[in-house]
Amino acid sequence: MKAFQDFYPENVAHCYGCGRLNDHGHQIKTYWDGEETLTRFQPGPEHTAIPGFVYGGLIASLIDCHCTGTAAAAAYRAENRAMDSEPPLRFVTGSLHVDYLKPTPLGPVLELRGRIKEIKGKKVIVAAEVSANGVITARGEVVAVQMPDTFKA
Repeated sequence: MKAFQDFYPENVAHCYGCGRLNDHGHQIKTYWDGEETLTRFQPGPEHTAIPGFVYGGLIASLIDCHCTGTAAAAAYRAENRAMDSEPPLRFVTGSLHVDYLKPTPLGPVLELRGRIKEIKGKKVIVAAEVSANGVITARGEVVAVQMPDTFKA
């Protein structure tokens, strides 16, 4: 099964967090899991904040890209369209809010779960949770807006 990010057109597939064409990025992969979305990510030693714990900026970037991918998939679903149909729907971050609930341990695979809170016109609001070993360590919310055509150079 292809991830949401695998459907991004080449001209918008370079994002550090989710771009499949960015060899140095996270290259996250997001999928539907019922009515929620799911991303799993294995932090490496370069993602250390202090020994044994994940850098908060990584967590924010994972929430950001998980939610914008979720927004795109939700927009396609709302229009009853396949993700490879034209014109492509791609979303960028209008706002990002993250609450760090407890330190995220370095070592376990992180699981991100997203759910759609609202779809209204070209805006999708997505809530996300990050967990490690089944313990929620962060929550976030992204207001994602449909990418303007001027971004798609």
